[in-house]
Amino acid sequence: MRRETSRSGPSNAPTQRWMRPGGEEVRHLQAYTVEQVAEMLHIGRDKVYFLLRTGQLRSIKIGKLRRITDQHLAEFIERTETKGLTRA
Repeated sequence: MRRETSRSGPSNAPTQRWMRPGGEEVRHLQAYTVEQVAEMLHIGRDKVYFLLRTGQLRSIKIGKLRRITDQHLAEFIERTETKGLTRA
């Protein structure tokens, strides 16, 4: 992979993109701690661990650290909204 830096946008700040060989751009993911996700969803830390343990919310492990990506959160919220619509 190679990194490209360009300047764009109103602030003309440098923007970095990671490119795979062949020119395919690597999508940037944000990863959150359990505590950050609990705060974002306005639920307790134990509830986040319950959602992880039951498979309702996915995560990744990096060594001993558990992280929940923005993609995992979006999938969880989408499933939750869909489930809520089918109950109505």
